[in-house]
Amino acid sequence: MRGIVVFSGSSNQALTQRVCDRLSCDPGKSFLAKFSNNETRVELYESVREQDVYIVQSGCGHVNDNFMELLIMIQACKTASAKKVTAVIPLFPYSRQPDAPFGKGAPLTRAPPMTMPSTPKTIPSTPKTSQPTTPMTGDFGMAPGITRLTEEMNGLELMGQEMFRLSGAMTGSFYDHPSTTGGYRQWVARSGTLVAELLTCAGADHIITLDLHDPQYQGFFDCTVDNLSAFPIMIKYIQQHIYDYKDVVLVSPDAGGAKRATSIAEKLHMDFALIHKERRRPDKPQKHDLMLVGDVRGRRVVIIDDIVDTGTTIIKAAKLLHENGAKEIYCICTHGIFSGDALDRIEKSYLDKVIVSDSVPQDEHTKLCSKVTTFPVAPLFAEAIRRIHNGESVSMLFDPSHELF
Repeated sequence: MRGIVVFSGSSNQALTQRVCDRLSCDPGKSFLAKFSNNETRVELYESVREQDVYIVQSGCGHVNDNFMELLIMIQACKTASAKKVTAVIPLFPYSRQPDAPFGKGAPLTRAPPMTMPSTPKTIPSTPKTSQPTTPMTGDFGMAPGITRLTEEMNGLELMGQEMFRLSGAMTGSFYDHPSTTGGYRQWVARSGTLVAELLTCAGADHIITLDLHDPQYQGFFDCTVDNLSAFPIMIKYIQQHIYDYKDVVLVSPDAGGAKRATSIAEKLHMDFALIHKERRRPDKPQKHDLMLVGDVRGRRVVIIDDIVDTGTTIIKAAKLLHENGAKEIYCICTHGIFSGDALDRIEKSYLDKVIVSDSVPQDEHTKLCSKVTTFPVAPLFAEAIRRIHNGESVSMLFDPSHELF
């Protein structure tokens, strides 16, 4: 394509090559390396003046190094007078950190002060004292009505603080936390806004990504963000590779992914089940009891999720489904990170197959685990780049009936 240059970061060069093959162009020439002190070195050997530049870099592997490499490449293209710079980030880094650590806001360090009612009912309109003309008793004493009100308010505030302390001890929210020693709550840093500002400050004019873990992440950006979806590809995969798919039950491994799984189930007219995490012990809020909502006995099931990192969620879900009589257990996810010993644990689990996209390099993963297979997302990104470059709508990329898939 004319007027377009596609550069590849070091995270997923195979994906970039497949995207360029679909676009009938070659990846831009560049040199990516490290200096002796491990600083990132970037050299671009293509002219980008008045060109639309697309830089493909996934948030996997050495995430921080790859992200810094992406920032330097964006800044280098802007300095070289590129017309527009678009960051193509299949797996967005730090996308799981915008959400608050507590469901209903952060816990308070102390009970809130009691507020004075607008019309106190404890003060009589006409004081019943022998001296109604003066509100003071003695030199500095207060009127009996005000004194009673002050004592009652102080008592209520102490009562509120005691109830707050007891409730915190029961729920284990603030007073049980090991990091609250000394009365200070050590907050967990949330880097969502920072990452968005770093990209825009480096010069990114447009962001293309795939299945953000938290859709609210788009609101952190001042530039355009196209959050593509792998659901159409998943739907096609289920239709083409799973025998008699309408008899299969789609399962969400947690309540957060219920909307994701139900949208696919409705399009394919399939049954749906949900795995719910229930906290039954208030003294141990981190201990979850899994509960299956739905019937999977004697049925084949497909778990739908967006990210497989350590694999704990889908492995526990597969065990619960097996205990409830599931016959075959598949899992389809967008991003397969497989950190730590995830592949070894998946190989020993009740999962029969795990299908992930190639947004993250999967060559080594498929060699180490026979249950892992992939589906391509290069056609999706290539078509998105072509449409954005030509000023066309990308809405049809969310339609599973489109022939691209």
